[in-house]
Amino acid sequence: MSSTLRLIVYGHPAPQGSKRHVGNGVMVESSKHVKPWRDDVKNAAEKAIADQLGQTYPLDEPLVVRMVFTLPKPASAPKRRRTWPCRTPDLSKLIRSTEDALTNAGVWRDDARVTEYERAAKVYPGEDPEALDAPGVRITIRPILTPGGRAVQTPAPVRDRPEVIVP
Repeated sequence: MSSTLRLIVYGHPAPQGSKRHVGNGVMVESSKHVKPWRDDVKNAAEKAIADQLGQTYPLDEPLVVRMVFTLPKPASAPKRRRTWPCRTPDLSKLIRSTEDALTNAGVWRDDARVTEYERAAKVYPGEDPEALDAPGVRITIRPILTPGGRAVQTPAPVRDRPEVIVP
């Protein structure tokens, strides 16, 4: 039985940035903000999973995801008209750190199961129908359904398939 998982995470979204080498092959995240954000996402995801009856986790099927990040609006931004957060953090890096937290929470077997994003956005509070009232993210995860309404199953991995290169 597959169903839609919806969760809201409050906290300051942090992008997954570069890592630095600290010796003996150990790499650590450069930003001190990533771990608290991942913890916020993981805690919210674990609670959402616990509240959902009849669903087996981790999900192991093709998935469609929506992530709408609400970022703090800068004090210098206009107050009476819509503005867009077109500066850092990068949307793709916000998605990456959030996907990793969802993997660690056991939402899906691997973030490779995400085959489509219905929407990925950065917005300010009150300036978008999916914006939160404070910084965070609104996430929706659902399986891809066949025309008959059944979830699509993940095919077995293809191994040793020759690569075709077209000149």
